Amino acid sequence: MRIGYVRVSDNEQTEALQIDALNAAGCDVIYGDHGVSGSIRNRKGLGDVLDALQAGDTLIVWKIDRLSRSTVHLLLLLDELHKREIGFISVTQGIDTTTPIGRLIFGQLALFAEFEREQIRERTRAGMAAARKSGKHLGRPFKLTGAQVAEASRHLETGKQTIGAVAKGYGVSSATLSRALRRLEHLYA
Repeated sequence: MRIGYVRVSDNEQTEALQIDALNAAGCDVIYGDHGVSGSIRNRKGLGDVLDALQAGDTLIVWKIDRLSRSTVHLLLLLDELHKREIGFISVTQGIDTTTPIGRLIFGQLALFAEFEREQIRERTRAGMAAARKSGKHLGRPFKLTGAQVAEASRHLETGKQTIGAVAKGYGVSSATLSRALRRLEHLYA
């Protein structure tokens, strides 16, 4: 199937020019977003068209910026289409991944998408390493405060209560309390 997608960012604009071009390109069905910016990634019409597309289909847009205003988002969308074996055509810009030259152009775009993903991954790792180095906790929040863990440790030192009983008193599992106690020991080791 040839499936079209149109978008206008202003409620005063009309999709007529885009729809005419997509009909001329042989679209079987056309999805769209009216009055929605291309910088917004989660758009109802875009989500609907991506859900409808199947391997062997072709997504057709009037202009590539109708799909996305963000280069990174656009490259990731095109990469997703490629992985799902879905063709892509931008009518006014002559991009057509169903042709050999179009696939060549897409290959170049895919390389940029992969490069950008790697850059994001590296920046994320570096940020997490810096946060850890400064002593920030990454991941889910702790279930017990430092004061609760210290108090639990004092209860256990008396030997009058089991770890299970102390944990139950705080509404957590024995494993959660044990991890918290190890963290406390690690801090003061």
